[in-house]
Amino acid sequence: MGRPRQPVPVPAEMPTGPSSRTAKVGAVWNWAIGHMSFSHVQAVVGTLAGIVSVAGAVFSIVQFVRPIKTGELVAVVQEASSHRAVADAAVEVMTADRALVATMTADTAGRATHALHEGIYVVRVTHPRYAAEERQVQVRPNQTVEIRTTLRNGSSSPGERTIGGGVRAVRRALHF
Repeated sequence: MGRPRQPVPVPAEMPTGPSSRTAKVGAVWNWAIGHMSFSHVQAVVGTLAGIVSVAGAVFSIVQFVRPIKTGELVAVVQEASSHRAVADAAVEVMTADRALVATMTADTAGRATHALHEGIYVVRVTHPRYAAEERQVQVRPNQTVEIRTTLRNGSSSPGERTIGGGVRAVRRALHF
């Protein structure tokens, strides 16, 4: 049911030199065209498509099964005196070498959440009305680390703390 097969002449001796590779490929191609029917071509294409599909499925399964190496950090920021949530507090996550990894802002409930790779981090919480607070945490894969930070009244910037401390000292000296 296909085209009648006709023998393709293949030279007994293949030429040598730079063009010999092209001649060999051409001879093999001619032989394949002469000896393969359309159903053979369909079978080869179907087999290759099946191999690609199976390889894609295996890749997807490996990505799905591979263990996740991230955990989650939840910072809860509260005021020290009233234990009320502190909204808009800045939560900075740094490596142990103080390289900044992420900056978050606490929501109205005083919570900030971020996914992090496994490791040890320094978490610094600041707010203009409160003194800064720092903690060291270890994030483990597939686990949530929750830290509760209570901020005390004062300033979080070193300059404002120095000036504020000087003003308080003068007030105490003058008994204001």
